[in-house]
Amino acid sequence: MKASNRLWKKQLSGKLPSDLGREIDIFETEIGLRQRGKIEEKLFAETRLRRGAYGQRYDNGQRHDGRGNRTLQYSKDKETKGPNTVWDAPGMQRIKIPFGGLNAGQLEAMAELAEEYSDGIAHITTRQDFQLHYIHIDDTPSLMRRLASVGITTREACGNSVRNVTACPFSGICAEEVFDVTPYAKALSKFLLGHPDCQNFGRKFKPSFSGCPQHSCGLISMHDIGGIATTKTVDGRVIRGFEFYVGGGLGAVPHKAKLFSSFLPAQELLPITQAIARVFARLGEKKNRNRARIKFLVQDLGIEKFKVLVEEERKTLPFDSRWTDYIKAELDNYEEGLRKPGVLPKHTSPLFLEWLKTNVRQQKQGGYSAVTINLPLGDISADQLRGLADVVRKYTRETIRTTVEQNFVIRWVSDSDLYDLYKELDAIKLGQAGASNIVDIVACPGTDTCKLGISSSRGLAAILKKNLDEKSLELEEAIKNLHIKISGCFNSCGQHHVGDMGFYGVSRKINGYAVPHFQVVLGGNWEGNAASFGLPMVAIPSKNIPKVVLRLAEYYVENSIKGESFQEFVKRCGKAKIRNILEDLIKVPSHDENSSYYSDWGDPREYTLADLGVGECAGEVVTAVEFDLAAAEREVFEAQVLAEKGGFQDAGRKAYEAMLTAAKGLVHLEETNIGDDSEEILNQFRTRFYDTEKIFDPFAGGKFANYLFAAHRTKEHSHTFDSSRRLIEEAQLFIEASHSCYNRIGNLPSESKN
Repeated sequence: MKASNRLWKKQLSGKLPSDLGREIDIFETEIGLRQRGKIEEKLFAETRLRRGAYGQRYDNGQRHDGRGNRTLQYSKDKETKGPNTVWDAPGMQRIKIPFGGLNAGQLEAMAELAEEYSDGIAHITTRQDFQLHYIHIDDTPSLMRRLASVGITTREACGNSVRNVTACPFSGICAEEVFDVTPYAKALSKFLLGHPDCQNFGRKFKPSFSGCPQHSCGLISMHDIGGIATTKTVDGRVIRGFEFYVGGGLGAVPHKAKLFSSFLPAQELLPITQAIARVFARLGEKKNRNRARIKFLVQDLGIEKFKVLVEEERKTLPFDSRWTDYIKAELDNYEEGLRKPGVLPKHTSPLFLEWLKTNVRQQKQGGYSAVTINLPLGDISADQLRGLADVVRKYTRETIRTTVEQNFVIRWVSDSDLYDLYKELDAIKLGQAGASNIVDIVACPGTDTCKLGISSSRGLAAILKKNLDEKSLELEEAIKNLHIKISGCFNSCGQHHVGDMGFYGVSRKINGYAVPHFQVVLGGNWEGNAASFGLPMVAIPSKNIPKVVLRLAEYYVENSIKGESFQEFVKRCGKAKIRNILEDLIKVPSHDENSSYYSDWGDPREYTLADLGVGECAGEVVTAVEFDLAAAEREVFEAQVLAEKGGFQDAGRKAYEAMLTAAKGLVHLEETNIGDDSEEILNQFRTRFYDTEKIFDPFAGGKFANYLFAAHRTKEHSHTFDSSRRLIEEAQLFIEASHSCYNRIGNLPSESKN
C-alpha cells in the first residue's frame, strides 16, 4: 500500500461506515493482486467498473475548456506509458449521487479530490453523477475513502449493476407535482445498493422518479424502470403510488418505456423492483451484451407476459421488512429546513433580470425560489465548488442538487436573498443566465476522454454555445426555449434522441480522407418525461453544424404557426422539406480548398479513424462503395418519410432495402460483379465481412450486422409504428457500421483485405 493511502486510511478510520470501509479495503487488495497478475483482467474489469473506475481515452491530458479550445490541464507527476490499459494511463472515476442530493461538505470534498487527484475540474453527468477524469487506478482507494467519510459511495456507479437512482431536482418544491418523490428515490437507492438480486445482470439497470407526468425532470420514458407520482382515493383516504414504467432506454436504438402499472402502491415499490431485478437477472441476455438491457427482454416477451412473470416472482419473494422500513424511515427523517421566506426587492440590473427570468423558479412554498446554476459542458472547477459550498451554507440549509441537464439547483432560497446570491454566484463565474434553454447545451465527453467517441461533442457544444451567447439578445423567445443535445457517437450519452435538435458523431470518407460528421436528429421531445424520440435525418460535416442550428432556428421563426412547438413544426413541414433546406451543407470542400473540414472542433490535428495513406489507386471501387452507401442513406431517409405519412409497411421494407444496399456496397470492395439478388448479397456479406469479423469494430462489435440478418429473416412480416421505427433506427446504425468498416479497410491494398 502506498504511503499516501496508508496516511488517509489512518486519518479516516472511525469516520467510515464499516461496510463501506471493508469494501474499499477489498478493492485495494484486488488492485494489488491484478497488478501482480493474480486476478484475470476480465474479472477485475467488472470489479473496478462496479466501483466506478473507468478506462478513458488519454488524449495527451487534454480536454475542451468550454470555449471550443483544448487546453493541457493534466499535470500530475505520473509516468504514463500509453492508452492501452488502466495501468498505463489515467482513467475516469464516476461518483454516485442518488437523486442528485448534496450538502456543502460534500461539495468541498469533491473540490479537494478534483484538485488533488484530477485536473481541477469536476464534471456533472446526465444522470446527476459526478465524474473526475485523469484519475490513476492506484489512487482510487484513498479517493473512495475520502468520499465515504462524507457519505458518498462509488459502488455500482458503473458495471452490470443498478446505476444511480435519478429524480426530479425540483421534487418537494414544484407546484405541479403530485407528491415529493425524494424519500422514495432514497429508499430504493439504499435498498438496491449491493442487493444480492442485483448482482447477476447482463447489463446496466437505470431507475428514475418524477413528481408529475408533464415535465422533463425525471425522463421516465427513457429508463429501465421509472415511477411517476400519482394518487388514488380508497374509502375516502388518499393513497400514494406510482404510474410505473419498465423497459425504456436510449442507446443505439431507443425504446420507449412500457406502462407496467397505472397505479403501483408505494409500499409495493421496493418488492416489485426486486421482482423485476430477479426476472431480469434470470431471463435477460448474458452472452450477447448488445441485447442484454431489460428493454430487449420486455420487447421479446411483450409487456403483458413480462408483467405476469414479475407478479409471479413477487409472490415467491420472502418477506423483507426493509420494503416498508426504508420508505418509512426516509419519510420520517426527510426534511429540508427553511431559513426565512421573503419578498424579492426591486432591481433594474439587466443581467440580473435576465438571470431571474431564466434561472429562477418559484417554489410552491411562498417566499422561496429554486435557483439553477448553468454549467457550460457540465464542468465546475475546484475553486467554484468551494465558492458554491459557501453560498449554499450562507443562503440555505445546504439544499442543493445536481440535474440531468448537467447543472446545479439550489433550493429554498429566500426571495429577499436572490439579488445578493446572484452577485456572489456571478463573482465565482456561476451567474450565467440561460439555464435549460438553447444556450444550455448538453454534451457527453465525446472524443475528449471517451474511448468510443467518434466526433467531438464537447468541442461542438462549446462553439455552439459561444455563437449562441453572442446572439442571445437577438434570439426570438421561441428559439431560446429549444434544447440542443449532443453525443459523440450513436450511444446517446448526450441524450440526442430527446433534444429539439440532436446530434451524434459519425465519420465519412471524402476523397480519401476521414471527415468528422454529425447525424442531425429532429423530432425529439424533452418535455412530458421525454415524450418522443427523434430520428436521424442526414449526416452533416462537423464544421457545418453551427450553420445547421442557425438555419433551422431561422426557418422555424419564419415559418412556424403561433404557439407551434418545434416538434409540431418539424412534423408539419415533414422531414423531406427540412432536409432540403440543409442539402447544400452536406457537401465537403476538397482538402486543398478548405482543410479545416478535415479536423474536429478545437483540435487542429487532422481527423483520422484509420490509416488512409495507402491504396488510393482503387478509384473505381471506392467510387462504387461510396455510391452504394449514399444510396443506402437516401433509402433510410425515404423510409422515415414513408413512416411519417403512416406507411409503416413500406417504411419497414425500405429500411430493410437500405441495409441491403449498404451491405452490397461493402461487398463491392472485394467483388465488383455482385448482383441485386438479396440472398447472394447476404451470403457474400456474411462470408466476406461477418464471418471474417471485418465488420466488427469498437463501436459496433458486429451487433449491427445482426440487424441486417434479422431484417432479412422477417422481411415478409407486417409492420406497425413501433416496428417500422425500430427498423429505421437499426438500418441507420447498420449504415454507420458500414461507413466505419469502409473507413478502416477501404483503402487497404487488396491483399490486406482478404
